[in-house]
Amino acid sequence: MTEREKFAADELAMVLSHYDLGVIDAIKEFAHGSRKSPKLLIRTKRGAYLLKRRAKGRDDPARVDFGHGLQLYLAQKHFPLPHLIRTRRGGHTVVRLAGAIYELFEYLPGGPYDNSLPATKDAGEILALFHHLLRDYTPPSQPPVGSYHQSRQLVERLALLPAALDRTAPHDGAEPWMIDELLDSLRTVYENAASRVDRLGFANWPRQIAHGDWHPGNMLFHHQRVAAVIDYDSTRLEPRVGDLANGTLQFSILGGGPDPSAWPAEVDPGRFQHFLDGYAALEKVDPAELRAVPWLMIEALVTESVFHIAATGSFAHMDGFAFLKMVRRKSDWITAQAEELTAAR
Repeated sequence: MTEREKFAADELAMVLSHYDLGVIDAIKEFAHGSRKSPKLLIRTKRGAYLLKRRAKGRDDPARVDFGHGLQLYLAQKHFPLPHLIRTRRGGHTVVRLAGAIYELFEYLPGGPYDNSLPATKDAGEILALFHHLLRDYTPPSQPPVGSYHQSRQLVERLALLPAALDRTAPHDGAEPWMIDELLDSLRTVYENAASRVDRLGFANWPRQIAHGDWHPGNMLFHHQRVAAVIDYDSTRLEPRVGDLANGTLQFSILGGGPDPSAWPAEVDPGRFQHFLDGYAALEKVDPAELRAVPWLMIEALVTESVFHIAATGSFAHMDGFAFLKMVRRKSDWITAQAEELTAAR
């Protein structure tokens, strides 16, 4: 396992010299998120703060500036998020030193998602609030554009999977032809889902700023309510239903345990409905958008899995081949239940 990166003492002193935090009481490593992005929890007489050095590959200046502008706008609208702390001189929201980018946020306490229906519904409602606040937002610079729908890179990443899975040592006794067969079936499942979404009118739906990564790990909860949304690195311009479908997937998927072959194929129907109900309480969902949700869930599930495993050979330390077989089972279940999942609404 890759060791978590840390701050050097002189590096930390240089960064903190740009802020006016008062007397520091304690500094503690905050071992959450990417191991390539070190974080520190800093407690002072004035409050608690989280310092972060951006990981390489996640430090494009234009991307960072866009995300910060978006967060500042949302903070003005009282959206639940940790506020960026500005530098002592110039009032900047980043510190740039020796090619690295540093950010300082107010620290907000909170716990993980507890899988409850009230927390699920609130996550849907907060997503609707996010879309509502940003519907007419005009960013100062060109926003990133992208979507997991009809991803142009999916075929390329599928082609990388056999090598990533190490065909010289097949997983679960799989022969190379089994891997090829599974990848072909995932491409077919994805293309079928994308085609259905296109026929429902995806290309004609208005685009706006979407979050791009709406899932429990990017939120803090308190008493089954969303206390804060904490990650804006994937924000981009696309139809809002991309967020809605991915959020529905992330908050209703059933998993658990180190062996993905033991994961159930179905989604949790209660959480599926509660997430959509929470969203619809604030934002009206067009019938065509609703019918697209299950098919976009399949696209999101296949894309996220393929991209990650093509890069690492595994998924969160789980066997890559076994994980992809689980993705196929879940995709098949969603395909079979798509009409029933949305008809109840």
